[in-house]
Amino acid sequence: MIENKIQEIVVENEENIRIDAYLSKKLEMSRVAIKRLLENEKIYVNKKIVKPSYKIQLNDVIMVENEEPTEISIKAQDIPIKVLYEDNDILVVNKPKGMVVHPANGNPDGTLVNAVMAICKDSLSGIGGKIRPGIVHRLDKNTSGAIIIAKNDVAHIKLTDMLKNHEIEKTYIALVRGIIKENEATINIPIARSTSDRKKMAVARNGKEAITHFKVLKRSYENDCTLLEVKIETGRTHQIRVHLSYIGHPVIGDDVYSNGKNKWGIKGQCLHAQNLKFKHPITGKQMDIQAELPDYFKKIIAEL
Repeated sequence: MIENKIQEIVVENEENIRIDAYLSKKLEMSRVAIKRLLENEKIYVNKKIVKPSYKIQLNDVIMVENEEPTEISIKAQDIPIKVLYEDNDILVVNKPKGMVVHPANGNPDGTLVNAVMAICKDSLSGIGGKIRPGIVHRLDKNTSGAIIIAKNDVAHIKLTDMLKNHEIEKTYIALVRGIIKENEATINIPIARSTSDRKKMAVARNGKEAITHFKVLKRSYENDCTLLEVKIETGRTHQIRVHLSYIGHPVIGDDVYSNGKNKWGIKGQCLHAQNLKFKHPITGKQMDIQAELPDYFKKIIAEL
């Protein structure tokens, strides 16, 4: 991180690289943080303001004014949460269904961030900003399961890069409506923000690439549902829910991408992030972390 208030960097050996990518590596900051500095006019190139897409040239003089650290105002809350793994660099927890990841309108507290702050105390990455400390990736409110928290900025940057490069394997368990005939298949359909409802996502030709693989674990003809193992190559918002709804098999309980009605009276999607496989961002050790299914999900599976 930048130690001085203002730092001068002269480009010597590299050129035609986006400035956000160049400074991210040079200063060990995330590209999101660099972009924020650029937008706040805290970075100048040859005494001029530039965009994140600007490509550096030899002998460019870059002036970086570091932002004053913002004190996190969110309070730690002693909320019971299952810790799956913890060391000096990362924390992996089993997020319960119904818990929002970070504070937002309508959810000022009681979030995963509040719980994690009580566990980690002062050891959390600041890259996510004052309301998302340590948050590398997210799970929807009603999706339970394994989620990784970064306890320092170096771990956060490396984990973010690993996500972009598809180096973190995520496996979900989903219970969907109807009987899926294929034993396994891949859904490769782009997703974008819905034009009719900005709170929803939708399949769209001009959307971002979204790839979902699924394998049938169990079919229940009596209950007209299928239990799936799902793996995603990309991490678009609501990706699994949108894709499965699009092929006519919405996740049971999902009241956003279907009517949510089901025989068990479950509210919110039956979707659980069961497994994470990745190399530790600092030690390089292969990690394979399992998150136990919630009780309600176990009971339904036992019925099938």
